[in-house]
Amino acid sequence: MPIIRSAKKKLRQDEKRKNRNLLYLKGYKRLIVKLKSVKGAEKITQMVRKIHSRIDKAVKKKIIHKNKAARLKASAAKFIKQTKKIKAKK
Repeated sequence: MPIIRSAKKKLRQDEKRKNRNLLYLKGYKRLIVKLKSVKGAEKITQMVRKIHSRIDKAVKKKIIHKNKAARLKASAAKFIKQTKKIKAKK
């Protein structure tokens, strides 16, 4: 535990920032998990839009790297294509 007053303040600030960052992280991760359980083409595309929005916000706040964001977005788009192929075969 910090003893110096400024170190105590820094610790409080770091806790606040960590909690705020976790909101952004959990936000897009929770949506990605929900995406796999959603049924219906329209709902899936709406969910992917939400995911893209949340990921972009996380990148803007410098919580995740832009390349990771691109990879996550690509995997979400790939999921849409796979579900459309499966439904087309049926």
